[in-house]
Amino acid sequence: MLNERNIAIIGAGTMGEAAIAGLLRAELVEAAQLVAATPRAERRRELSQRWGIKTTGDNREAATWGDVVVLAIKPQMVDHVLPNLQGVFQPSDLMISILAGVTIGKLKEMTGHAAIARAMPNTPAQIAEGITVWTTSQGLDAERRSWAKTVLSAIGQQVEVEDEKFMDMATALSGTGPAYVFMVMEALIDAGVHMGFPRRIAAQLVEQTVIGAVRYAIQSGHHVAELRNMVTSPGGTTAAALYELERGRLRTVLADGVWAAYRRARELGES
Repeated sequence: MLNERNIAIIGAGTMGEAAIAGLLRAELVEAAQLVAATPRAERRRELSQRWGIKTTGDNREAATWGDVVVLAIKPQMVDHVLPNLQGVFQPSDLMISILAGVTIGKLKEMTGHAAIARAMPNTPAQIAEGITVWTTSQGLDAERRSWAKTVLSAIGQQVEVEDEKFMDMATALSGTGPAYVFMVMEALIDAGVHMGFPRRIAAQLVEQTVIGAVRYAIQSGHHVAELRNMVTSPGGTTAAALYELERGRLRTVLADGVWAAYRRARELGES
């Protein structure tokens, strides 16, 4: 889908490099089709040496060169970077934005370009195990939708939604989601250490438990509530543990956290 298409990554930080790595490792593009734009000379040298791609310190140069332009800058840099891209896009170009809270309307207003895919990936994208929710500007043609799908598939699974309202929901659930998982893992590891395990063993037990449970849930085809019931014997250790978790309002606290992230995502979008 991306044969002979130039791809520019503006903002070559963690997520920008994840896109570069995913595209090259999956052999979706050649290194000669990529350019990364970042202001730091040291970072440009690092990316060039690691991936064999072109780099530049000029965002306009990168955007002018690219047929597909991935915006991976920090959201707080929007007012500084985007106005400088006015007039550089061709009508046939595609802009892919992974900027949290920045709407399609805002992107169009600030850059003057109308062909936009807005995406919300998460941090496992760094190892091509992410999940990205994305949507597009109204009327985007099938070819450029396929470009967006190909780029986003390079960093993991992707889910296209029709309404932009789902983007703030995705930010709260899957975009922020790894942090929830890491916090639960940290709490379990600390509990293991408190019981007497060496920390490295507690960490290994928790990490593999999480990996195994997720893979089992996916492969089993059962609802997660069914799986939980399968391992909960009457009067057993799991039942005792779950009783305390329910009494501590674990479900409610997690839901409250997701809703707090959702409200904040909407606030950022409105501001």
